[in-house]
Amino acid sequence: KVERYNRLLADEVLYARPYPSEQARREAIGVWVNHFNYHRPHTACGDQPPASRTPARVNNVTPSYS
Repeated sequence: KVERYNRLLADEVLYARPYPSEQARREAIGVWVNHFNYHRPHTACGDQPPASRTPARVNNVTPSYS
């Protein structure tokens, strides 16, 4: 799972386009991680985003890494 995640991150964000700065790349990663966890459907989750599998009572999940 980690290798697949890293490949998607590389293909869809890190090397998808040139970035003017490291800060711009970091911001793009943050946007992508949020999309990946909260909006992008995953077949392993029944075509729902991974965050939909988190119980409603859990409130300590960070929406993105920054």
